[in-house]
Amino acid sequence: MNLKKKKKKTHVPFRLNMVFFVVFILFSVLVLRLGELQIVFGDDFKREIERTEEITVNNPVPRGKMYDRNGQTIVDNSPLNAITYTKSQNVTQEEMVDTAEKLAKLIDIDTSKIPVRDKKDYWIMKHPKLAKAKVTKKEWALYNQDKLDDKEIYQLQLDRVTDKELNSFNTEELQTLAIYNKFNSGYALTPQIVKNKNVSAEEYAIVSENLENLPGVDTTTDWERKYAFGETLKSILGAVTSSESGIPKEQLEKYLARGYSRNDRVGKSYLELKYEDVLHGQKAKVQTVTDKAGKVLSTEVVSEGKRGNDLVLTIDMQLQQQVEKIIEEEMWSAKSKPNTGVMDRAFVVVMNPNTGELLSMAGKLIGKDENGKTVMKDYASGTFTSSYNVGSAVKGATILTGYQTGAIQPGSYQRDEPLVIKNTPIKKSWKTFGTINDLRALQVSSNVYMWKTVIAMANGKYVPNGTLNMETSKTFNTMRQSFSQFGLGTRTGIDLPNEMSGFPGTENTSPGKLLDFAIGQYDTYTPMQLAQYVSTIANGGNRVQPHIVKEIREPVMETNELGPIVEEKETKVLNRIDMKDAWIERVQEGFRMVMQVGDGTAKSYFGSASYNPAGKTGTAQAFYDGSDKTKRGTEVWNLSLVSYAPSDNPEVAVAVVVPWAYQGSSGPSINNLIGRRVLDAYFDLKKTRQSTDGASGAEQQADQSTTESTQSTTEVGQ
Repeated sequence: MNLKKKKKKTHVPFRLNMVFFVVFILFSVLVLRLGELQIVFGDDFKREIERTEEITVNNPVPRGKMYDRNGQTIVDNSPLNAITYTKSQNVTQEEMVDTAEKLAKLIDIDTSKIPVRDKKDYWIMKHPKLAKAKVTKKEWALYNQDKLDDKEIYQLQLDRVTDKELNSFNTEELQTLAIYNKFNSGYALTPQIVKNKNVSAEEYAIVSENLENLPGVDTTTDWERKYAFGETLKSILGAVTSSESGIPKEQLEKYLARGYSRNDRVGKSYLELKYEDVLHGQKAKVQTVTDKAGKVLSTEVVSEGKRGNDLVLTIDMQLQQQVEKIIEEEMWSAKSKPNTGVMDRAFVVVMNPNTGELLSMAGKLIGKDENGKTVMKDYASGTFTSSYNVGSAVKGATILTGYQTGAIQPGSYQRDEPLVIKNTPIKKSWKTFGTINDLRALQVSSNVYMWKTVIAMANGKYVPNGTLNMETSKTFNTMRQSFSQFGLGTRTGIDLPNEMSGFPGTENTSPGKLLDFAIGQYDTYTPMQLAQYVSTIANGGNRVQPHIVKEIREPVMETNELGPIVEEKETKVLNRIDMKDAWIERVQEGFRMVMQVGDGTAKSYFGSASYNPAGKTGTAQAFYDGSDKTKRGTEVWNLSLVSYAPSDNPEVAVAVVVPWAYQGSSGPSINNLIGRRVLDAYFDLKKTRQSTDGASGAEQQADQSTTESTQSTTEVGQ
């Protein structure tokens, strides 16, 4: 029997077909979506992918302020209308020139400082065909043969731009060039100041109205330093570079490494320089995102800027102004007298002898202004950057060194008599005093007593008409080391740059020079060193470091208000002099006698003072070495004064130095006149303030009593 063979069928289940169908639909949707992304949104995503890195730009902020010890503003920031330019990353030279040309029609800008090289560059850019023609065919052939490069060709063009061609620029073209230079001087995406001085209201308004046509240009507010007291203390406060000059070349690497920009304004002298880190502030950080074309896509403030911290100075500006006025008046008065032709400067330092706080640093210098008129200029910096022979003011240190070395004892007597030394002119005090002790020697400023002391110190012996055989070199070292304990001949440590230590005499073997040293007529000292020296004696033997900054404070927005203290400058004792307390007290008594007893050298000036002063006068024979070349080498007299008060509880110390005060045998005692008036001013000001504070306190107490009385009455009535 034949069995019929059955045909086998392939059968795909329905569910599997459904799966295939769904997958087909999903792939279709995916393909459509990809097509949409590529065709419709492709350009947008391409630009998104082509974004460059995010760039963080630091924008400068105003500097910190400076206040005096009583909270008066000394240095502030004055707002200025400003026009700025922010260069995008890929802006072309032509686009920048076009914007500069438009802006030049709206503002006036100084063109006097455009460098010749910049004018040549601009001429070549504006006249490419004429510039090309300045290179010969032979030179172009060498260029095509790679024997001249682009730099050399361009230099040939620069060299051949004529003065006539440079002078062909009209006013508008020069202004365009000046503006273009400003545009080109900053970093990309960093605002660069185009004009911030004398921006008129009309200029500010018209530029603001046309910003849409001036890509990169903006109007904003800038600042400049404002000195509330004019020229008072100006040389100490220092100066700040301009936005044009930016960071000085010699300091560029240092500042760039610390996050500064090339055109940042920085302190360039004294307080502004010394405290740059404090005053500079924290820049605002702005994050900018751009595409490859340099177009800014977005900006975001990462951190707000913060104005620099403020400095509170130890200076009392009211006292400072009075001291400067005193110096000026006394100098002009002295200049009206004979033999004062070479006197052109005077210095005063007022210091708290216990803390080192400088209450006043004043210096005046007679010179010529830009019009050739004789004027008195600020020279406060000379209190620590110039040094002079100061004379007998140092005799307190000589006596104490005599005690320390055993050359004399407190109460030792010596005969003040003319010294007749072989082959030497007779040496004597300004007056012969006979047998005197150490106190009397200070009181009347005996030179002979000091000379005999230093002769004994050097293991010598004075024999009339004989020679002086002494250990001079060793004694010079001993005395200079001793004097340095007081701050004489060494830097005081003041918190300002450029302090000098003075100049030691160069000859250490001559007995005569050693004698000169003992009375302050050999080595030179600064007025600041004298202030530190007399303070060391006044406070009982501690050499305190003078300082002009009292506090560093955080900035606050409110006008004339001080923020929280960041740092407070504490008293720093540099050393304790190696002297017995009794010795120091002995010299203190001698200084008191100078000003208050009998024929003390300053008694006629200070004897009537109610504040119990002490001090020492100084007169040094010197030679003029100032700016007048025709008078250099003229024999002159330097005058000095060191003082403090009250003598039994010192709160203020004063040093006065008047170099080249007069010629001849006599002249005005300008050192004593200035010193007395300065101490008077200090104590008068103190008394006035105490009276005012007392009155204010009494008024407050009266108001409080009235309030309490009113409250009491109300309570009873209730």
